[in-house]
Amino acid sequence: MSYSPFSSVIPKLYLLTNDDEFELLYQKLEAALSTGLIALLQIRRKQVLSLPDGATKLFDEAQKIVELAKKYNVTVVINDDVKFAERLGVGVHLGQTDGSIGDALQSLSPHQIIGRTCHGDVALIKEAKNDGASYAAMGAVFTSTTKPNANIVSRQQLFEGCQQGIPICVIGGLTAENISELVDLPIALVAVVGDIMDLPVADIAQRCHEWQQAFSKWKIPT
Repeated sequence: MSYSPFSSVIPKLYLLTNDDEFELLYQKLEAALSTGLIALLQIRRKQVLSLPDGATKLFDEAQKIVELAKKYNVTVVINDDVKFAERLGVGVHLGQTDGSIGDALQSLSPHQIIGRTCHGDVALIKEAKNDGASYAAMGAVFTSTTKPNANIVSRQQLFEGCQQGIPICVIGGLTAENISELVDLPIALVAVVGDIMDLPVADIAQRCHEWQQAFSKWKIPT
């Protein structure tokens, strides 16, 4: 097992895949993971999954991504699918309609991470904690290209979410620049797609280091 993504008092980067062609995606992932600055990687390939043989293709891709992540000691979760997670030996991230945390806990090993989408709803965060989720995801924090119509969560919602005793992941339009607006919140993970994965391969390592510099300014609770 790789180290826990929740073991720090400052946030860590949680990278999500995009829908690039696989060869390009793999190159981008290697550029990011080789920096040692990615704590958690989510495999989310919705365009691939929508193909006629999408499930087979995604499983083949996911096996290669998991091997790459092992090389760099990065924890992996797969989006939505507990059965895929079980077959791959990785964790899972579940939306509100993608199955129960209880079922995931029964199917996966204790070290496999289970995340839950909770939007801006503190009641859903409490439920995720009580059900045994590893982290709760809140967003969108800003408008994003990935989900341009997502509801934006308020600062008060983020503050209340962080008080519920479960690691909080923030997602949605986050960049190494605008993350500074959240420096006083005890966030565990910052989920990023476009701000890293939309870049050319040659620029990705530098961007990861810019994220690390942003996190170095975090206000650690006393």
